[in-house]
Amino acid sequence: MTLRIGHIDYLNCDPFFRYLNVHAAGDHLSTGTPAQLNSMLAKGQIDLCPASSFEYGLHWSDYLLFPDLSISSYGAVKSVLFFASCPLVELAGHSIAVTGESATSVHLLQILLGEVYGFDRLHLQRSDRPVEDVIAAGGAGLLIGDRALRAAKSGLAPYVYDLGALWHAFSGLPFVFALWIVRRDAVAAKEGEVTVFMQRLQASLTRSMADLPSLAKQTASSTFLTPLELLDYWQAMSYRLTNAHQQGLKLFFKLAVKYRFLDVPPELHFFRPSFSVDGSSLID
Repeated sequence: MTLRIGHIDYLNCDPFFRYLNVHAAGDHLSTGTPAQLNSMLAKGQIDLCPASSFEYGLHWSDYLLFPDLSISSYGAVKSVLFFASCPLVELAGHSIAVTGESATSVHLLQILLGEVYGFDRLHLQRSDRPVEDVIAAGGAGLLIGDRALRAAKSGLAPYVYDLGALWHAFSGLPFVFALWIVRRDAVAAKEGEVTVFMQRLQASLTRSMADLPSLAKQTASSTFLTPLELLDYWQAMSYRLTNAHQQGLKLFFKLAVKYRFLDVPPELHFFRPSFSVDGSSLID
């Protein structure tokens, strides 16, 4: 049976997908922003994807997680950035422009502003013009993914705050921005295919991480980053889901309940295949 797989076209996902030939395996690939894939996953339009941690929190009873896989950071993540024309402590009561690309980052910003800076009047709003334009005009805004990387490199604003670094300074824990999520009904109908895909995914990531400098050289020519900048970015990422990652994730969910973004803290449930496949033959 064909798997319907979601793909985020951000540079931080490249180590997962670089050696994963989805089309050769006969699966269907849908590319979109995190928010678009969150919606497709929730509606059952795709079977699995790297999706926002907050999406798991919203619909966790419908989902399972791939063990030991995430998109996280132990500090600065470099691509979830808050830009402003003045120090953050002076922004209480000001309007903050956000994109609709990621619910996790927006809620993380709100939690950090409340917990660290004590802001009780937050005005986050979706702008009718690009967030980059709002920032360039002297406003404050949140950017994620490649847009954040590009804006930071261009020197878009005098003050730039990395949400991964702010979270680590606040909690001492890694922050989990995204998880590999599979729908429970997809597992029930296609357990064999999901098992093979998960093992191919792990093999692709292992191959990528084994020689990141070469991967950076291959990839940089089609991006706005130099090989060294791309390598530095990937090395800032954590693609695992250790006990420390899970502690950070649970704290985020606990605070999301405190701020009434979630009704209850979600439980973490993992996909445990009932059989294994030899991993040596799973990379294309």
